[in-house]
Amino acid sequence: MAPQPTSNWDPVLLISQESRNAIVSMQTLHYLTLCIFTPPLLSFFAESTSLTYEGGASNVGMVMDWREMAGRPTVRGMHGGERWSSITWAWSEGKKVGFGWREDQWDGQIDPMRGWIIAFCWMVACSADIYYLYTLIRRPRLILDFALTLVFNHLVLTTYYSASIPTSLFFWLVLIGGSILTVIIAEQLCVKREMSEGLKVSVQADEEEIEEMELGALSRRD
Repeated sequence: MAPQPTSNWDPVLLISQESRNAIVSMQTLHYLTLCIFTPPLLSFFAESTSLTYEGGASNVGMVMDWREMAGRPTVRGMHGGERWSSITWAWSEGKKVGFGWREDQWDGQIDPMRGWIIAFCWMVACSADIYYLYTLIRRPRLILDFALTLVFNHLVLTTYYSASIPTSLFFWLVLIGGSILTVIIAEQLCVKREMSEGLKVSVQADEEEIEEMELGALSRRD
């Protein structure tokens, strides 16, 4: 007897089957959307000195490091003095991009606007995911699986990138809120499409059946 399909979320099973191409496409489109919106918005609205000190608006950490969204410091330093008065440095993509500080440079303060901008870009990407799911996945019962797998993959990648498990409540709220928005709207759109397509097929089948009945009646008369 063939195994019955289940509705339980299983990312390992999803990745190991034919749907892995769709998952890779979804993940790629999600990060592509983030890369389109995040750098220009950070360049316009974020504090430029600290942004440059941490690698600039186009630094991959602005997308992959959960601490950037959470407003947590990503700079390593020797603490103990006032305002990190000891040796302080910043790293980006394995390269040292900042060392020490002067009065005309970054003073060690975190820019709170940066986290809000990245969170906004994440919600924009989640809104774009609605269209991606509607176009690529199409089936309502698979929307939840793909949306949760996308978030799960991001959690794995951001944990690996930052070498720390996300502990920010704000970060988790943004991820959960974006997932809820994506799943609810994408499922509703897919259900409406299936219902409309089902009605069209039903009407077409009824018309064909009526035509066959009419042709049968005419042949009997002849």
